[in-house]
Amino acid sequence: MAEAHQAVAFQFTVTPDGVDFRLSREALKHVYLSGINSWKKRLIRIKNGILRGVYPGSPTSWLVVIMATVGSSFCNVDVSLGLVSCIQRCLPQGCGPYQTPQTRALLSMAIFSTGVWVTGIFFFRQTLKLLLCYHGWMFEMHGKTSNLTRIWAYLESVRPLLDDEEYYRMEMLAKEFQDKTAPRLQKYLVLKSWWASNYVSDWWEEYIYLRGRSPLMVNSNYYVMDLVLIKNTDVQAARLGNIIHAMIMYRRKLDREEIKPVMALGMVPMCSYQMERMFNTTRIPGKDTDVLQHLSDSRHVAVYHKGRFFKLWLYEGSRLLKPQDLEMQFQRILDDPSPPQPGEEKLAALTAGGRVEWAQARQAFFSSGKNKAALEAIERAAFFVALDEESYCYDPEDEASLSLYGKALLHGNCYNRWFDKSFTLISFKNGQLGLNAEHAWADAPIIGHLWEFVLGTDSFYLGYTETGHCLGKPNPALAPPTRLQWDIPKQCQAVIESSYQVAKALADDVELYCFQFLPFGKGLIKKCRTSPDAFVQIALQLAHFRDRGKFCLTYEASMTRMFREGRTETVRSCTSESTAFVQAMMEGSHTKADLRDLFQKAAKKHQNMYRLAMTGAGIDRHLFCLYLVSKYLGVSSPFLAEVLSEPWRLSTSQIPQSQIRMFDPEQHPNHLGAGGGFGPVADDGYGVSYMIAGENTIFFHISSKFSSSETNAQRFGNHIRQALLDIADLFQVPKADS
Repeated sequence: MAEAHQAVAFQFTVTPDGVDFRLSREALKHVYLSGINSWKKRLIRIKNGILRGVYPGSPTSWLVVIMATVGSSFCNVDVSLGLVSCIQRCLPQGCGPYQTPQTRALLSMAIFSTGVWVTGIFFFRQTLKLLLCYHGWMFEMHGKTSNLTRIWAYLESVRPLLDDEEYYRMEMLAKEFQDKTAPRLQKYLVLKSWWASNYVSDWWEEYIYLRGRSPLMVNSNYYVMDLVLIKNTDVQAARLGNIIHAMIMYRRKLDREEIKPVMALGMVPMCSYQMERMFNTTRIPGKDTDVLQHLSDSRHVAVYHKGRFFKLWLYEGSRLLKPQDLEMQFQRILDDPSPPQPGEEKLAALTAGGRVEWAQARQAFFSSGKNKAALEAIERAAFFVALDEESYCYDPEDEASLSLYGKALLHGNCYNRWFDKSFTLISFKNGQLGLNAEHAWADAPIIGHLWEFVLGTDSFYLGYTETGHCLGKPNPALAPPTRLQWDIPKQCQAVIESSYQVAKALADDVELYCFQFLPFGKGLIKKCRTSPDAFVQIALQLAHFRDRGKFCLTYEASMTRMFREGRTETVRSCTSESTAFVQAMMEGSHTKADLRDLFQKAAKKHQNMYRLAMTGAGIDRHLFCLYLVSKYLGVSSPFLAEVLSEPWRLSTSQIPQSQIRMFDPEQHPNHLGAGGGFGPVADDGYGVSYMIAGENTIFFHISSKFSSSETNAQRFGNHIRQALLDIADLFQVPKADS
């Protein structure tokens, strides 16, 4: 193959005179430059490691302390109070560097200054830690949350869902747990908190994500949409060229630790730990539990198109390929007429089916030979790229278009996404893009941070020609992408087909309804003097009661990244206050003033619960960890067993936006993504994702299952629309026509 000759650094042949080496200077040059680039990266990491190690100090501050100490000695002022003299007497006697009194004095002052500097760093760090541990700024009153308070908070959260007899039974279980079991379990959690950086996150990752044996597709992975109101180009390869170049620029910033942390409410930095595994990460299937494989670097992406897999290099030597070079490479893949190999087309369905079946197939058919090499090329890639032949986008005149777009991103045709990769970049024929992200390695705001940077860089920094191509001229001498080679036997093809049928049944059962709510956005909501999130959550409670005629346990995800390695906590949005408001709305006999008062109480309660969750005072992650400890110890707890078995029939999440200020939204109001969504958590429940996208619009993504006779995503979406309008009407704020 032609690319093989350009990829090899040197060749040799055996002749009667010996071995004849034919060196390629150009290839060796790239090897040399690649090595230089690798060492540069290592040196940058070493430098960053040193700076991290002495933060908030710096080499400059160390020199300042030394100079101050030396300067004071010349002025006959002993700032050390005699310590420098003590250090000087302790220095070894004799020849060498200590032979003169001046040298010994300078060395002693340097040692003293270093000690002062290190001590200052220690006290500064402790002070910063204490300041960051204080969360009272989010509350008027805030104190330490005890086990008793958490259990009471749990009982309060389920009170609206239980009748008096059921509530009394749960109260007795909780009291028994509080008095007999909880103190013993809590001691183990306290012990873990002393040595673990986070007492929740490792268990959460392992037991909630990696030990799950059901398919990742729909059940765990989620999707993210492109900008939906503007289009930079219709050329599929060109869009990929800019986007992938921007992604590797972002990865370079991550490697060099140049990305600033996101600030909670603009005041406190949030932990960026989850970003470390954004690239070069794959979930490896196992029979009992999966593992996350993360590499320090990867210089290629894996690409899927028309049933074929390709390996596309991102670098030429040490140089990152320019967007125009990447466009040329992707166009080569799009133009490649070669057919799929036997079993290759639906191969990725293995990642969409059951985890045990995939683990067994991986061990049996992909542990040696060309299959192992090809699979490693995918799993060791920076990320996965899917080139679709279909075209999807949002047409405001055709509401169904957004739902079809979302379905394509959520599961595709069940074999054109590699669901194990940290994320799959999906490219449609019309240049529209999207992401499908694996959930174990990080939560949605992390991938959202990358996506905002990439879309902003694509729109405002890289740009396109008038014909929609990348700027600049490509290098035609680049070796084309490499086809991955497979040898998939009939037995493996049967397993692939079985996984595909499982995945297809799951995908066909998902009803997804996405829509843009246009009457108002956060601008009007703020005039109601409440938080936009609380407004939407209470509207969801009203909509759900109208849809199902009852309340249900409601899950809203809240970030806990103000803590080291923090991930999420649950906000239980169905409260006594929100149900009181909903019931009053349904009765229809209350005045608007009374309804407004009930709404404000419900909103205030929700805001307080959200702040508690953010500051580590939530209840669900703590109860989850207590449950795990009880399992480790073999302790039976009916209370914990019941808590952990409750179904979340309404699972909700708000999608963050504008984490990076890449552009002014007022000057570019149409540069809006529509957010993303996920599948329903319960078979008879709803999954609701929403993004309050601007002053005048909200995007909703609602999922349910066709197999449930009790749910209907579009019906629920219509109830959400009406609930939002009805609540806004209570405040008599004029609304634009929808």
